[in-house]
Amino acid sequence: MAEILEVVMIVSFGASWPLNVMKSYKERTTKGKSLSFLCLIFFGYIAGVISKLLNDAYMASFASKWYVLFFYVLNLIMVGADLCLYARNYKLDKENAE
Repeated sequence: MAEILEVVMIVSFGASWPLNVMKSYKERTTKGKSLSFLCLIFFGYIAGVISKLLNDAYMASFASKWYVLFFYVLNLIMVGADLCLYARNYKLDKENAE
């Protein structure tokens, strides 16, 4: 039950990332974005993934609980995509300012 609640938390928290990535892609600007926030979330997901991989009890039952790690990795990928778009948009902001 604890893993299901953890997945609910991760899915709820990560539900906005695809929309956020699309917004970053379409708007082509860093206005309204915080690089430090994105980095903090990104490293938090890395810590979550590593904690799962180092948890012997979780890894012993990985075959039946793989979905928990899946959602951590999915959110990590979404935040990573948003970080890449931030870099692109930062460059575009600099070009537009010139």
